[in-house]
Amino acid sequence: MKTLLSPQLQNVKALLDNRYLKFDDPAFIPNDPICIPHGFTLKQDVEISGFFASILAWGQRKTIINKCRELMQRFDNRPHDFIKNHRESDLKNLLGFKHRTFNDTDLLYLVYFLQQHYQKNESLETAFTGLNPVKNLTQRERLIHFYNYVFSLEEAPHRTRKHISSPAKNSACKRINMYLRWMVRKDEKGVDFGLWQTMKPADLICPCDVHVDRVARKLNLIQRKQTDWQTAEELTVALRLFDPEDPVKYDFALFGLGIEEKF
Repeated sequence: MKTLLSPQLQNVKALLDNRYLKFDDPAFIPNDPICIPHGFTLKQDVEISGFFASILAWGQRKTIINKCRELMQRFDNRPHDFIKNHRESDLKNLLGFKHRTFNDTDLLYLVYFLQQHYQKNESLETAFTGLNPVKNLTQRERLIHFYNYVFSLEEAPHRTRKHISSPAKNSACKRINMYLRWMVRKDEKGVDFGLWQTMKPADLICPCDVHVDRVARKLNLIQRKQTDWQTAEELTVALRLFDPEDPVKYDFALFGLGIEEKF
């Protein structure tokens, strides 16, 4: 059943539809961290490079991209092969890597976690869904499962936990939701990858960064005062009124309005 929108919401939808068509464009790729996974074709390379690009997506985009390229070079530009097949001596290539508060302690642990995961799994998607996807039906459940799974290994450093968010801590989980958008959305323009099939675009939660948050509030899509997991869900519920099957496509519009048009 189609939702009847108020005149105000019809105007917001028209604006966002227009800007989605404008900003969902391959020209967006080179200046965004999503350019890092676009440098690969092997599914696992795309997953891994995208994961690190999202984890490191903190600060100026140019700096993020440069640090991600440095990291891929340390992986010999073959992240899946490096992670799955490296020897102990190869890990010296990772020492000294740093981006803001993310350092080589965090990197070495995540490489170890990914190695353990890929020894038993073909895709990183199962790290979110579990081997029995029916158990984790909502994005909240999937992200909590992912956080608990990543840090289930005895070697997990406490300090690394701050680099992966969880709805259980009421974080908006902006970077992980952005990563899931990349992996799940099937984008006709080829910006997002659509590699994963268990999760559907309709399940996704909108990444709620400062630009998206500010524009969404101006458009009265968010009423909640703070920015946390409930805020991200509130925004996504509003966006589902405009497109229930692919609400997070409007991330392009909200982000573009905030960054490019200073809305």
